[in-house]
Amino acid sequence: MTTAYPAAAGPDPLEEVGLPTGSVAQRLGVSPTTVRSWERRYGIGPARREAGHHRRWSREDIAVLEAMCRLTARGVPPGEAARAALAERSPAAYEDHPSPVPGPPEPEHRDGARPAPGPGGSRALRVGTVRPECRGLARAAVRLDAPEVARILREAVEEFGVVEAWTEVMMPALRAAGRKWAAGGEQYVEVEHLLSWHVSSVLRGVAVATAATRPVPPVLLAATPAEQHTLPLEATAAALTERALPFRMLGAAVPPRALLDAVHRLGPGAVMIWCQDRRSADRDLVGRIGASRWGPRGSRGGAVVVAAGPGWALGGPPAGTASPRTLADAVDLLERAVTLERAVLGTDYRKPGQSEPGPGSEDPGARRVRAASRPRREGFS
Repeated sequence: MTTAYPAAAGPDPLEEVGLPTGSVAQRLGVSPTTVRSWERRYGIGPARREAGHHRRWSREDIAVLEAMCRLTARGVPPGEAARAALAERSPAAYEDHPSPVPGPPEPEHRDGARPAPGPGGSRALRVGTVRPECRGLARAAVRLDAPEVARILREAVEEFGVVEAWTEVMMPALRAAGRKWAAGGEQYVEVEHLLSWHVSSVLRGVAVATAATRPVPPVLLAATPAEQHTLPLEATAAALTERALPFRMLGAAVPPRALLDAVHRLGPGAVMIWCQDRRSADRDLVGRIGASRWGPRGSRGGAVVVAAGPGWALGGPPAGTASPRTLADAVDLLERAVTLERAVLGTDYRKPGQSEPGPGSEDPGARRVRAASRPRREGFS
């Protein structure tokens, strides 16, 4: 049995009437001034107009503008982008369209935003002085252009690697979306949610990719019991995968008993505890993890504990822990924790309870490795 969908109630208003410039600009996440400038300089405007009437943009006109946005977001010069975007329009659409007036490229501010917007304001995210890929990501997110967001993120990871893509492309855009959300109330939550979901999807895709890992103790990744933010943990997992280092991801809001049980069962070389908000910090739990020991008598071991995230900033990081400032610092520290101790011990990794020494032995050399892996820095985010 098939389901019959009702026919459209009437003609499409967008096709019959079209949208005004302000509405089109808001839909695409650019200022009306930018749209008018593109029309004046490059001929990116409504294909058909009626004398004495305001400009109205049809679905095909908007598609050309969307192509223009995508191309400029990828770093294509505006004039070249305009020619490519207009080439996608059907020849019949040019009948009443004037030729573009040549002119210099439209200036941009240092933060990648266009000049001051006209009526209706701009939805642009102010990302500061960043890579073109980050500006393009921010613009695509404001337009809710999910395919373009996904493309930019995938290509950034492939070209730069996880650490650089996170630091220079993902995080500036996420921070800008967060600031816009905070300033505009609920108006920009859809932008932040869409961007976060795609960032998470790309990072998880890297982290779960099938790849051989080195024979070293794993890194255990978890958030404090009251912490729901996990994107930095996912970035860490993806970066560890790039370095062929094993990890176990427990994610958000891990209860203390479950986390401590996982530590004893797994015998990790390092445990990274993420805390985004100081209200979520649990210093007692971190202390208990640091004091955990396992393995047979005479070769009992523990893990390097990494307290990461801005939530630990108040009062400084918990005693006896590392607190990396950046993702690069965190991954370097975790790599040292699980690889150098193995080199000092001169043995392959064994799980807790196995006869040979496990990770984190209290051998004096291992203690020196652990001490060298504890820089005190502000948590990264």
